[in-house]
Amino acid sequence: MDEIRNKVKNLRRDFANVELSEASCPDDPIVLFRDWLHQAIESEIKDANAFTISTYANGEVDSRVVLIRDIYEEGLQFFTNYGSNKGKELAEHHQAAVNFFWADLDRQLRIKVKVEKLNKVESDEYFMSRPRESRIGAWASKQSARLESRAHLEAEVERLTKEFEGKEVHRPDFWGGYLAKPYYYEFWQGRPSRLHDRIAYELKDGKWQKSRLYP
Repeated sequence: MDEIRNKVKNLRRDFANVELSEASCPDDPIVLFRDWLHQAIESEIKDANAFTISTYANGEVDSRVVLIRDIYEEGLQFFTNYGSNKGKELAEHHQAAVNFFWADLDRQLRIKVKVEKLNKVESDEYFMSRPRESRIGAWASKQSARLESRAHLEAEVERLTKEFEGKEVHRPDFWGGYLAKPYYYEFWQGRPSRLHDRIAYELKDGKWQKSRLYP
């Protein structure tokens, strides 16, 4: 225990990546978001489209990693089981916090969002683009509920595979997408001596206001 505590205490590195200046940041944060995401993907960072989403319900905050599946002017899309913990929490409180961290690029992106369900057509379109096995898996999983055993889950997948044999695996009503609509962005670029660049965008009266924050 002492060994790992000492290692954690002394684990550090310096950051020496590119500068992030107000002048280099576009007026619309979605442009910079797309650029950073594109660079992360092109750099072949593993799961470059992964982000942490934090939700709130019943006096507690909860976080988990999900995958962004689309990004456009209104916001970003992700998909899940509506009956999962995050689905229930988003139904109770529509606001959430999103965090992308691309360590290889010394970059972090924090976003505050309001979340709403996608319409059925958009959810259907994405669901049908998934591999057949993943679609069956969505039917089999009562996400976040207690599971008797791994064997029970595998038996359910086997049962559903037989049930859907020769049939299209359509989207279940309990599974679908969300649109996370940003009202705050913060772009973080690692710099030497912990003097990081932080550029924030805040939506006020329908317009984005840009500012620099202390590191």
